[in-house]
Amino acid sequence: MASVNERLDENAAGEFYVDQSCIDCDTCRFVAPEVFARDERIEQSFVSRQPSSEAESERALMALVACPTSSIGTLSGVSAKAAAARFPEIVTENVYYCGYTAESSFGASSYLIERPDGNWMVDSPRAGGPLLKNIASMGGVKRMFLSHRDDVADHAKFARRFGCERVIHRLEARGALAAVETKLDLNEPTKIDDDLWAIPVPGHTEGSIAYLYRDKFLFSGDHLWWSPNVGALHASRRVCWYDWRRQIRSMERLLDFSFEWVLPGHGRRYQAESPRHMRDEIQALVRRMRSA
Repeated sequence: MASVNERLDENAAGEFYVDQSCIDCDTCRFVAPEVFARDERIEQSFVSRQPSSEAESERALMALVACPTSSIGTLSGVSAKAAAARFPEIVTENVYYCGYTAESSFGASSYLIERPDGNWMVDSPRAGGPLLKNIASMGGVKRMFLSHRDDVADHAKFARRFGCERVIHRLEARGALAAVETKLDLNEPTKIDDDLWAIPVPGHTEGSIAYLYRDKFLFSGDHLWWSPNVGALHASRRVCWYDWRRQIRSMERLLDFSFEWVLPGHGRRYQAESPRHMRDEIQALVRRMRSA
């Protein structure tokens, strides 16, 4: 739980606050951007403005629930039960954001795809009780597609709870991930279901995979995201753990595919005006990566 004795001085006066345990993962800032912002000096989130409506209060409480380090609190102990029930939250169509980020994944986002023949999850959230209950009411999880080893959080708990098949590249299946049911041995993009491509994108890690659903939604892990600071799609050399040149080639590989959405583990999700516009953005990013 957040500690009122450790709340940041930068917080606006009022009910909500962020304490010193914040890890600057960005979760609260995209869940409730009206309330939370980033202080560049301390490199942490803070309450920039107290909620001014019930809707803003609900979003702030959803951020409290989603926070991986329980760094958000309220002075009077406002109940977050109703906010917890909002996850998974619809993004569009049958794609949902899970919330409940985990500190072990540094606040990475994960997603649920609701399907009549069995739901899919991309990367793993924290296994919070309300989230597990809500996902169970939606039909559980049949398959969990893991983009890479960093964003796996409570994958084992989800596998035990729902009996889901977990999928990851064999190069990422080390340590606890050795127990994952399906290890993909891919060097080239491969269609692994009627409406799902597994696209190897080595760079951030050696076995990173992006998953393309219905030629529309690219679940990009930590390979690609929208950066509000850059104002464009982005990939960072600073958080490339394997090979930057390989990551550039992996980014170029995405030019062979058509999609409108980027749904990342870290960073902001993004919808382009059209697949052609998305392709132009990817090309521009590749040029920037080459000069980095």
